[in-house]
Amino acid sequence: MPMPTSFIRVQSSRRLFAPLLPLAAACAAQQLPVPPPEREQPKKLPDGRLWSEAVIKANYEANLKDIERMRQILDAVQKEVEETKGHVLSLKALKEMEELERLSRRVRDRMRRH
Repeated sequence: MPMPTSFIRVQSSRRLFAPLLPLAAACAAQQLPVPPPEREQPKKLPDGRLWSEAVIKANYEANLKDIERMRQILDAVQKEVEETKGHVLSLKALKEMEELERLSRRVRDRMRRH
């Protein structure tokens, strides 16, 4: 009775690789020591200040400037609404409200970053 060739291949490959199994198991069990990650030096500007501190300070100053502009826009829109008694709102006030939204989104995004 003829044997299927797939059975012969499986049997012969088992015989070839059987002596290597204990070696493979030993290599898998042994863990090589992992070197600790190197700490990166913080980025510095040419004048010696830390880059991250300079970015935070610039964002803070930009936020103050944008918040002051938002306060001015809000005061202008409030005067406009009080003058019209709430019946009609000008296109100028609507555009200012859109600018107020853009500024508030920009300030919020800057605050979320840091």
